[in-house]
Amino acid sequence: MNARAHVLVVDDDINICELQRIYLEKENFQVTVCYDGKKAVDVFKEQAPDIVILDIMLPGMDGWEVCREIRKVSAVPIIMLSAKDETFNKVLGLELGADDYMVKPFEPKELIARIRAVLRRFGRQEDAPEQVVFPGLVINKSNYTVKLNGSDIDMPPKELELLFFIASNPNKVFTREQLLENVWGFDFFGDTRTVDVHIKRLREKFEPGEYKWQIKTVWGVGYKFEVK
Repeated sequence: MNARAHVLVVDDDINICELQRIYLEKENFQVTVCYDGKKAVDVFKEQAPDIVILDIMLPGMDGWEVCREIRKVSAVPIIMLSAKDETFNKVLGLELGADDYMVKPFEPKELIARIRAVLRRFGRQEDAPEQVVFPGLVINKSNYTVKLNGSDIDMPPKELELLFFIASNPNKVFTREQLLENVWGFDFFGDTRTVDVHIKRLREKFEPGEYKWQIKTVWGVGYKFEVK
């Protein structure tokens, strides 16, 4: 991990921002702070930080929309913050492409630990093989592209990461909990609906068609990328 990893902190609470800045700079992170969503998107595009700490309740553009805008252009790690400890918010964060989720109030030391963990996961992903190839299908994680029979398939980052993960382990069955942990990096918290939603969207992108591979449901267990 870069010793001077750049963290973008987005929160409309000035005191929380300053508290995060103090702790992060003490841990040798470079810190940029934004107090509203629209400004955060502009700053993100200008400065390309290594990780984003993103509050949900923001003026101008809420955290959900900021996450959507970032995911249109980047797979950079995002940790979302919320005062609401609700499964719905966690699932929505997952579906939009967040890499972790914390509930306010939180201990700054825990935030630091989570930032380091997410950056380590992201770094390992960058060092791993970047492309898997099957008949008619090329999944490239270095530039986040998927080609089906030579044509580009538009795919959000988390869908691509899910596809890349299962395709990198052909014919191996994964439970929803395992997919949630390996693709999103979350500990399982009781709702795997987001995995089913992403699998459904992936299948829709590949239908209709006859391929030597398929994303198959293993009833009572989970999913696998089956190669015939």
